[in-house]
Amino acid sequence: MKGFSKRLLLGAVVASAVVPASAQKNVEGTLSADVVSAYIWRSQHNASFSVQPSLGLSYGGLSLGAWGSFALSPQPEFTGTQEEIDLTLGYAAGGFHVGVTDYFFFGNGNPYFSYASHSTSHTFEGNVGYDFGALAVNWYTNLAGADGVNNSGKRAYSSYLQLDAPFSLAGMDWTATVGAVPFATDFYVDDRSSGFHVNQLALRAQRELQVGSFALPLFGQVIANPSSREMYFVAGITLNAF
Repeated sequence: MKGFSKRLLLGAVVASAVVPASAQKNVEGTLSADVVSAYIWRSQHNASFSVQPSLGLSYGGLSLGAWGSFALSPQPEFTGTQEEIDLTLGYAAGGFHVGVTDYFFFGNGNPYFSYASHSTSHTFEGNVGYDFGALAVNWYTNLAGADGVNNSGKRAYSSYLQLDAPFSLAGMDWTATVGAVPFATDFYVDDRSSGFHVNQLALRAQRELQVGSFALPLFGQVIANPSSREMYFVAGITLNAF
C-alpha cells in the first residue's frame, strides 16, 4: 500500500467495514462482495480486476468487520498490493464514529502473525469522523506497524483527511470526495518533502441494476490525483447475501 494504502477502495470509503449504529437490540450481520475493474485506494493503484469480500457483525454502536481484496488476474510485474485482509473494530453513535483498522498486505514475505516493528506487514490505523448528512469528515492516522517516514527519517504517523458529500441526481446516488495528505510522509507518495497535498478528487455514482427478480448495485467512479497527475476510472458491482 505504500505508494495507496489502503485504501479509495473503488469508492468504498473505508475498507473499513464499520457498520453504522442503529437502535438495534440484537446482533446483526452483513455479508457482501464487490467485483471491481481495479482496486484504487486513496488514489493509489493497488491491483487490477479484483474481488473484495466483506463480513461484519454489529450490536448497538459496536461493530467488528473483515474486508479483503484479491486480484483475479495477478500481474507479476505489478508492484502494488494485490492481496489484502483488513480487520476493523469501531463504535458509532449518531453521526460520530471512531475505530481502529489492522491492514495486512500479502507479498512482502512476512507471515500474518509477525508483528516485529521493522518486519511486519501489518499497519494499524486509527480513524475518527462525523457524518453531518450533507458532508462526512474523516481523519485517519497510522498508529503502529509498517508506516512511512517524514523528512527527518522518523516514523511519520502518516495521516489522511477525507471529505465526502453525497447527493442524488438523475435517478442515481452520487458521492463527491476530496482527499488530502496533511503531513510529509512517503507512505502515500515517494516525495515525502511535499507535505500537505490534495491527492484525490473523485466522483462516484451508484444505481441498482435489475436482473430478473434481483437488484444488483452497479457503481462507477472517476478518480483524479492532482499530485501525481493521474486519472482512473473504476466500475464494479456489489453482491449482497444479507
